[in-house]
Amino acid sequence: MKKNLHQSLIVPLLSLFILVLLLTCEPGRENNHAASADPLSSWNDGPAKQAILEFVSGAIDSTGEGFIPVNERIAVFDNDGTLWSEQPMYFQMMFTLDRVIALAPEHPEWKEQQPFKAVLEHDMNSLMASGLEGLAALSMATHAGMTSDEFGIIVSEWIDTARHLKKGMLYREMVFQPMLELLDHLRANGFRTWIISGGGMEFMRPWTEEVYGIPPEQVVGSSIKMAFEMTDTGPVILRLPEIDFINDKEGKPVGIEKFIGRKPVAAFGNSDGDLQMLQWTEAGGPGRLMAYIHHTDAEREWAYDRESHIGRLDKGLDEALAKGWLVVDMKADWKVIYPTAP
Repeated sequence: MKKNLHQSLIVPLLSLFILVLLLTCEPGRENNHAASADPLSSWNDGPAKQAILEFVSGAIDSTGEGFIPVNERIAVFDNDGTLWSEQPMYFQMMFTLDRVIALAPEHPEWKEQQPFKAVLEHDMNSLMASGLEGLAALSMATHAGMTSDEFGIIVSEWIDTARHLKKGMLYREMVFQPMLELLDHLRANGFRTWIISGGGMEFMRPWTEEVYGIPPEQVVGSSIKMAFEMTDTGPVILRLPEIDFINDKEGKPVGIEKFIGRKPVAAFGNSDGDLQMLQWTEAGGPGRLMAYIHHTDAEREWAYDRESHIGRLDKGLDEALAKGWLVVDMKADWKVIYPTAP
């Protein structure tokens, strides 16, 4: 009797098992364990979220026109203003100013030497009046003259302790939760995520893997020249006071070609400095995703675009609207801005 009962249960249970297996392994689609959950839970339902989900869904569907082979699934992201905030000035600039103050006791001449004098006296007008030449002088004085390992330690200590003057948050906390979810969703579906930033490459590499999940070898940015040297304690890479490469505007496609060697299939930026990167991505052919993060939330973050001195979005916004690129409205499309509320 028991034997017959067991036998009678085997067939329906086996059929149920086969049905579940078929449903979870749909032909032509990669098995994504997170498919049942909402991978973009910090995004409001709307055209922006839908466009991203449809792009990723199409990219992994080998039976559809939007399919993208795994080796071509390269997504690039600007950093400042796209993955974290950038107001009232780029965070690397805040790092530079902090370094000037920290190094000032070793350089008494800075008390009378511009633009260092302006930094020590908190005279932002004089600092801005020094222009690019003055900012370059600050960068060379604070970013060079040490080994790459020493610089990495300095950056790591700063990113773990420095706080934004207005928000009171650690700078590393001022990353965008919706973008963290997007990075995770892309990687869960076979995409490689790269940072393509105008910021310093060596400034970002010590912390991007921990904060974004993006390893240092997938971070491309502006850089200074470096040189190998054998010392009494072993080999080192010295950071020299000379610009090597500016990875901004027209430099971004060059950086992509130099370090990646493939056109991206998705690109995310927030300013005119990212326009050429999005244009280069679009040049790869149909089925690509070009997106701008539009800062529209003055209450939770900042609202700025065409007239801003930091992260200006003017020509890029016009081109995005004309070409139908995705424009993400931070106020309307994001439920939250930061992983933790300021």
